[in-house]
Order: sequence, then structure tokens, then C-alpha cells
Amino acid sequence: MIWDIFCNVIDNHGDLGVCWRLSADLAAHGEQVRLWVDDASALSWMAPGALQGQVPGIRVLPWSTPLPAAALAGLPVADVWIEGFGCEIAPEFLAHFCAPPYAETRPPVWLNLEYLSAEPYVERSHRLPSPVMSGPARGQTKWFFYPGFMPSTGGLLREEDLPARQAAFDRAAWLARQGLDASAGTRQVSLFCYEPPALGALLTLLAQDAPPTRLLVTSGRATQAVRALETARIEGKNSVQPPLHAHEKLSISYLPFLPQPEFDHLLWACDLNFVRGEDSLVRALWAGAPLVWQIYPQDDNAHHDKLEAFLDWLRAPPSLRDFHRVWNGVASGALPALDLPLWRACVQDARRRLLAQDDLTCQLLRLVMEKR
Repeated sequence: MIWDIFCNVIDNHGDLGVCWRLSADLAAHGEQVRLWVDDASALSWMAPGALQGQVPGIRVLPWSTPLPAAALAGLPVADVWIEGFGCEIAPEFLAHFCAPPYAETRPPVWLNLEYLSAEPYVERSHRLPSPVMSGPARGQTKWFFYPGFMPSTGGLLREEDLPARQAAFDRAAWLARQGLDASAGTRQVSLFCYEPPALGALLTLLAQDAPPTRLLVTSGRATQAVRALETARIEGKNSVQPPLHAHEKLSISYLPFLPQPEFDHLLWACDLNFVRGEDSLVRALWAGAPLVWQIYPQDDNAHHDKLEAFLDWLRAPPSLRDFHRVWNGVASGALPALDLPLWRACVQDARRRLLAQDDLTCQLLRLVMEKR
């Protein structure tokens, strides 16, 4: 089948990351994907070759405003339309494919792929219809598709070969290829974050804790946040102590932008993963190592309930709950001590529950075949 997936980039790493993983997994199932993106620049490092059309089964197409008629000329109508994260399909696109001769053919299955949450409304809303009441597509029906953690939701993205690739992964060899210390006794911690309120407290905790820690900081906002703290410390404007590079128990490595498979390898190689948003949370769950999630902050604090719902589903022990709350600025106080064995057991249990469920792509394919 042919799939049109629309992605309106708000956060390059999150929105585009999920839409690209979905496109790639559909292509691995033999589907043909046209990925319409208003800003696909991050694919240059996220998925090398994608912009040049070198990934079989996927075409990345520019979603400009307005969408010119020339961009649609000669394209066959798709079997499926997906609005990524509730974005609305370009009106010029709808006008083109809802007019004759396309109007006489069976309309595509139209899906609204929503954000990930563990809140109860997800189970109630998954697969509900939404009639289109106006515009050139009036009379058609959209279907809500909610990713989720429970069996009654749309599941999570998981490639068929993921468990086999993880089983074959050589942690020491991967760290060595990155020029990183893979010696026994050094704890590897990844940091992919926004600007968490407790970042300075984390650096202090890692510098004072045992065993020695190598902090692997991802490019972008995480690097900017850590370097801002380093600058402030040098200028005497904060209390991040002891010196971040000089202390024997904490060393920091700043990573380049990583393609998605290499980001997965980073998570597999670490003893603790700090992740953010949606895509990296899912990948950290598949990694099975202890994780701390920074949820995307919302002005009305709606993310507080979303965080608590996730922690409930995770069956997080008290120390991991408290760490998340302080890390996300939901609660004040000191960061709890790291209890990695307990946190690992929690995440491993969650991973086992997820592996027993159907993955998102398989559920999407099943829904489409039902509605065609």
C-alpha cells in the first residue's frame, strides 16, 4: 500500500523522530511511504540518505505552505493518510485528492496518530471515529490512533528484529569505537534532556557518588544546558561542585548528533539513561536499563498528570518516583540517591509487559485492513 504521512515539526528530535521510525518500519513491512515534512533538515543526521531518496520504500517530500499543485501532479492516490500528532493535512492536498477523478475511488483510510500517554483517556479514545464535517473531504471519517502502554491501546513502535539486534550488541566494542572508556567499574550515563531544574544537582550527585561516572551528553539542548552550568560555575554564579571535569568520579563527553540506530546503541551501552519527550522514552524502555524521563513541559502543568500516569503504569518504586518529580520540577528538594538495581528491575518488568503486546506498526496495518 501507499501511505502519506504528514509531519509538522515542532521538536526536530521528537515529532520527526517518531514519524521517521514509523516510516522506516512500514517500509520494512513492504509498504511504500511518502513522508511530507515542513522541516526535514534533522533527517540529515537522524537518517543519513533519507533526503537523497536512498532509503528503499520511503520518499521524503517538502510540505510547504501553500502546497504547490506541481508537488501533487502525477502522484497516485494513497491507501492511507496519517496526520502525525494531530497536525492537519494540507488543504491543497485534500482539494487535489478529493476532486475528480479521485472522488470516484475508494477514499484512503484516514488516521490521526496522537501523542503517547499512559492516561486513562487513551484507552477510551483509541480507534474512535471522527467524521469530517466540512471542506473538500466532507463525509469522510478520520480514525483516532493512540500509541500507548496498555494492551487496549495502539502500542509502541518496535521493529521485528529489535530483540535480535540487542542480543548481538557488543557494548564494549561500541564504546571503544566512540573513543570512550569501557573499563570495568566505570558507570556510563546518557543525558538527553531539555533544561531540567535539577541538572546542577544531578552533576553534583554524580561527582560525589560511587562508582566513577562517564556522562555522555547528547548534542543540542542537553549540551547547551550542561555547558551553561559549567560556565556559571567557572564564573562563580552557581553551586555545582566539585569542578565537573577535575573530579575523579565524574567525566563528561559531548557526543555528536547520532543517527537513530546509533542513538539506540547509546541507550543499550549505558547503565542509566536520561531521556526526554516521546521517541527516546520508548527507545529507553526497549533498552531495559534504568531510565529517568523528562516530560515535555506544558504551560498549564498538564504534564504533571501525564507524568504521574506513566509512573503508575511503570510501577515505579518510591525512589524512582521521587527522582522523576524533582527532575521535572514537579516537587522540590534534593534528588534521591540512585538505586540502579531496583530501577533496572522495574524497567525490565515493564519491558516484559510491552513485549507481550502487539507493536504499533502491526496494529496500524491491522486497523487499515479492517477499514479498507
